[in-house]
Amino acid sequence: MVLGIGALLLSCSDSGKTPKLLPVGEARLTVHGGAIWYKVTGMGGHTPVVLLHGGPGFSSPYLKIFEELSSDRQVIRYDQLGAGKSDKTTDSALFTIAHFVSELDSLRTTLGIKEWHLLGHSWGTILAVEYYRVHPEYVASLTLCSAALDIPAWAANARVLIAALSDSSQRAIHRGEATQKYEDPSFQNALAEFYGKYVWRHPNQADLDSMMATFNTSLYNYMQGPSEFTITGTLKDYDVTPFLTQIKVPTLYTVGEFDEANPKTVERFAALTPGAKCVVLQGAAHMTPWDAPEENIKVVRQFLGAVDSLAATRK
Repeated sequence: MVLGIGALLLSCSDSGKTPKLLPVGEARLTVHGGAIWYKVTGMGGHTPVVLLHGGPGFSSPYLKIFEELSSDRQVIRYDQLGAGKSDKTTDSALFTIAHFVSELDSLRTTLGIKEWHLLGHSWGTILAVEYYRVHPEYVASLTLCSAALDIPAWAANARVLIAALSDSSQRAIHRGEATQKYEDPSFQNALAEFYGKYVWRHPNQADLDSMMATFNTSLYNYMQGPSEFTITGTLKDYDVTPFLTQIKVPTLYTVGEFDEANPKTVERFAALTPGAKCVVLQGAAHMTPWDAPEENIKVVRQFLGAVDSLAATRK
């Protein structure tokens, strides 16, 4: 059941020409386990793009800058079940990749979209690639920002980053992980130092406050673990790199210069993905939409425009 927008138009005509526009605004959609919030922005007529936020357990406010793409195409931003403006849940049976893939396709089906671009950030890149694995026929392209596609490699790089922190933070992290007292002030201070170097350098404070106020720690801890570098959750062994050679849609990777995702790791993903391009955003940490907004928009806009132009020549 959809609330708040009203009856939705089919997004594409049967002839495969320009997508029909969806009504803009916010709405809620009932999915398995609750209802999710989503928003459609813009009146641009090219293939729409959906934004997949990170976490798991965080929400979408930091991706708002990509709504600037709405001059070219409609942008769909939503909060995954459990966080943000969507219904809260602590049901770990729903904390699976399969659930979030199904949830995303429920959104596509409800909106009547026959094809869309996927833009994922961090955990959202896992969701994007796994969605493509299940539903390649609906995916026009993949934009994978600060990709987290090899979690063992991510964890190994995190240890390298920790070694560059202050001695007091390193001691606090080792002590916190040994005792599992992650709420200890010294561990939290070390976490703040890590975040300030490798996660965000120029956060939007209002959006950060909103995200933290709706953060689902149960979801994050279950799938990720107690921190960005203490990875003990269900994703700890996740590695989709063997599948990257099978991706057949245009793919763009972006990563921050100081990103915890590690530019060299992301460049390796791009090398494995046929025809993929990788752009390193200078001066940015993991939250590249905050740290390098103008360059981020420019790069993504050019990529999506090129994909649409190529698709138009083939029709």
